[in-house]
Amino acid sequence: MSLAIFDLDNTLLGIDSDHAWGEFLLEQGAVDPVSYREANERFMRDYDAGTLDIHAFLEVALKPLADNTPEQLAAWHQQFMASKIEPNILAKGEELLARHRTRGDTLLIITATNRFITGPIAERLGVDHLIAVEPEIVDGRYTGRVAGTPSYREGKVERLEAWLAHTDLTLDGAWFYSDSHNDLALLEQVDHPVAVDPDDTLHEIAQARNWRIMSLR
Repeated sequence: MSLAIFDLDNTLLGIDSDHAWGEFLLEQGAVDPVSYREANERFMRDYDAGTLDIHAFLEVALKPLADNTPEQLAAWHQQFMASKIEPNILAKGEELLARHRTRGDTLLIITATNRFITGPIAERLGVDHLIAVEPEIVDGRYTGRVAGTPSYREGKVERLEAWLAHTDLTLDGAWFYSDSHNDLALLEQVDHPVAVDPDDTLHEIAQARNWRIMSLR
């Protein structure tokens, strides 16, 4: 029995949930249709290139959480799950989770997308453990700020180490599945790194290092 760690966006999902949430907000008329769309696309390009300023991104991404009531956000998220997430949950991803579950492994999703978006997705996938960007909450409302270290690039390793310190688990025999070269720091920490439908950069690295390459599409 080992720790089986999964990236979420473009790994277990066929989309990037952070980007899809931005598109959903645009469809609801909840954000400025010009500036927000431009920022959403720019940050996606920066992420793909490995040049994303995570704090600049989160300043924009978390603002709609602060600008709306918890009730409105909950109603939107329910619609978002039905229209954007459910159709893009990869069947082979669910099968992979089931295989590790049957083995008795501990399942963990670790993602650079915030917990508001990803918490219900992890629950839908039956994964009890989630490390995500934590939006700050004060008096029951989101503030638009991030709490602690964002789980992005090396931050994923830092957050995972902190999480492990509060469990009896280790990385001995651990698996990590990811599509992105942004996750290289964590892929290098585990005994079983797996490139899932990898981007070009990760594909080249995985081939050079003889890592397993697989598709869930």
